[in-house]
Amino acid sequence: MSSSNISDNSVPATLFLTGIPGLENSHMWIGIPFCAMYMVALAGNAALILVIVTNSALHEPMYLFLCLLSLTDLALSSTTVPKTLAILWLHAGEISFNGCLAQMFCVHSIFALESSVLLAMAFDRYVAICNPLRYTTILNHSVIGRISLAGIFRSIAIGSPFIYLLKRLSYCGHRVMAHTYCEHMGIARLACANITVNVVYGLTVALLVVGLDSLLIAISYIFVLRSIFHLPSRDARSKALSTCGSHLGVILVFYIPALFSFFTHRFGRHSVPKHVHIFLANLYVLVPPVLNPIIYGARTKEIQVQLLRMFHSRKDTV
Repeated sequence: MSSSNISDNSVPATLFLTGIPGLENSHMWIGIPFCAMYMVALAGNAALILVIVTNSALHEPMYLFLCLLSLTDLALSSTTVPKTLAILWLHAGEISFNGCLAQMFCVHSIFALESSVLLAMAFDRYVAICNPLRYTTILNHSVIGRISLAGIFRSIAIGSPFIYLLKRLSYCGHRVMAHTYCEHMGIARLACANITVNVVYGLTVALLVVGLDSLLIAISYIFVLRSIFHLPSRDARSKALSTCGSHLGVILVFYIPALFSFFTHRFGRHSVPKHVHIFLANLYVLVPPVLNPIIYGARTKEIQVQLLRMFHSRKDTV
């Protein structure tokens, strides 16, 4: 190993991402659906953001949180997918160690932020259905801004220690990582030092972010569903169930692939093939950004109406 690739404290200057191990001959073909999904995610989330921002009728808490969700989806997929496609199509796997840490920080921080947004959306549904008369008073724009800032602060506070925990390790020249993007445990396992602290912190973050957020979301929806089934009007029950169904679909799409990837990395490394794990790790940064606009676009009447109006106005101006 040349000295140019290893710094004085045994931290490599560059790392090399190999892509999906065992499927190297199929990298070109795997990149095609990944690219198509990324394009759909970009178009769908950009359209949602445009519709919500440009229509004052959609400046309600539910849609503002949806706009935040689309922004985090765009950030999450754009942090990883371009580099993944460069690896799959151009064999451009080399990345600086600091660049790898930056990507890792963004992936984990944005994941925590998106979890915060989903929790905020669950709280929004709880207030809207369980306390509708005070909905606009409780969730005014000032409160939404504070919730957003709290989510951003929490995500940065969660992601920042990962950088220190990885920089303190010695890597003894190890720089080849079987992955398509940088994430905490993938980098930590390159080290030739004890990584117990990294493992414990990673598990703690998973329990605090995924575990606590999903528990609070579940509790809020228990109250929501109980209130829905006490509504006197059948139409009101149907509308409330449809909206909550969209939210629950988004939540499941976000948490299930992420949890599978997370626990596979820590407990199933020897039982789950490496290429399966890496493939699923890519899906959890691609599937939610693709499906979220489709779920909301297909199930939310107000967004459908505004999208149709936008397209018709564009046709009329042509």
